[in-house]
Amino acid sequence: MSHPTHTYHLVPAAVWQASDPSADYLPEPFAAEGFIHTTHSPVEVVNTGNRHYRDDPRPYLLLRIEVARVRAPIKIEDPAGRYPHIHGPLNRDAIVAVTEVARDPDGAFRVGGGSLLR
Repeated sequence: MSHPTHTYHLVPAAVWQASDPSADYLPEPFAAEGFIHTTHSPVEVVNTGNRHYRDDPRPYLLLRIEVARVRAPIKIEDPAGRYPHIHGPLNRDAIVAVTEVARDPDGAFRVGGGSLLR
């Protein structure tokens, strides 16, 4: 299996906006889980959002992460290779885009207009 050049992470917009832009990024559940959840596929971002965050009404952002720039170890631990985990803080210079995620009125994350994002 070839390794994609980018991976993606969902974060509530308020959490991202409250984080220190000069510090490495750590998501809310990092202390309990010890890693940052990502996925190599925008389609899997939609599936993950709908599975875990559909009932969370907060706006979400998608971080697009350039894998080669990530300083912490990245481990692909699921058999299908869809969900890499970043085992440490995410250095911000590896984040190449931050974009709002499209959602339906019922909270479902969606691919809209040929794109995951608005």
